[in-house]
Amino acid sequence: MQEFKPFKEGKVREVYDIGENLILVATDRISAFDHILKNKITDKGAILTQMSKFWFDYTKDIVKNHMVSVDVKDMPEFFQSEKYDGNSMLCKKLEMLPIECIVRGYITGSGWESYKKNGTVCGISLPEGLKESEKLPEPIYTPSTKAELGDHDENISFEQSVEVLEKLYSGKGRDYATQIKDCTIKLYKKCAEYALSKGIIIADTKFEFGLDENGNVVIGDEMLTPDSSRFWPLEGYEAGKSQPSYDKQFVRDWLKANPDSDYLLPDDVIDKTIAKYKEAFELLTGRKFA
Repeated sequence: MQEFKPFKEGKVREVYDIGENLILVATDRISAFDHILKNKITDKGAILTQMSKFWFDYTKDIVKNHMVSVDVKDMPEFFQSEKYDGNSMLCKKLEMLPIECIVRGYITGSGWESYKKNGTVCGISLPEGLKESEKLPEPIYTPSTKAELGDHDENISFEQSVEVLEKLYSGKGRDYATQIKDCTIKLYKKCAEYALSKGIIIADTKFEFGLDENGNVVIGDEMLTPDSSRFWPLEGYEAGKSQPSYDKQFVRDWLKANPDSDYLLPDDVIDKTIAKYKEAFELLTGRKFA
């Protein structure tokens, strides 16, 4: 049996090159504040992978995606074991674009902090008098550069995203920047409307795109998971305060309150985090996580 080693390891994902395709494995690691925590979150990798699959299937009418299969039987023998079953995705190889495509439908987090100071989010002026967690009149696109592991991503304007892509793809920078912006807004609007019908508000999210062998824009990486998005329960939602969430906010809040934790979480925080991820998955997909 051929052995495989990941050629790229992120905070949560491992990427394996199997020749024509890649295999993306979502581990049970969890990161916060650019640190990998010492605990594992059981089933988290499988939940993220299955959730991305759900959204890739749901949005293939808007933009092509990189997913080939999540069935380990379609992967080399090395991956046909319990360790990889459920949390692995066979993907087409893409030339990834170095832009994180962030879309915000509600004002929260760093966007709210910025708005309180000067009425803008990532340089975009917003109407006066918005409250924390309020829905924006229209979703806004706030791209950032993709940082190396350990560095912080940097917010950039749409025009700066054009410049970044123009340097790499002479004559095509504006076209690619416009395509990924338009796809980001369309994907967000369709999925946020669907999620709302299932009792979940998608406050913001990020997408990553790449180019296939023909130069077409394709969505890659993960999609609309609690790791890449802010999910809030619709029930009890009220603008003017921060919202409870289905994502890592629980972990972040605990770490902020316990600065001497050395990134080790207590069991109850882990259990609640797992429960939140499962609940979001089950509400959105309409099926039990198994």
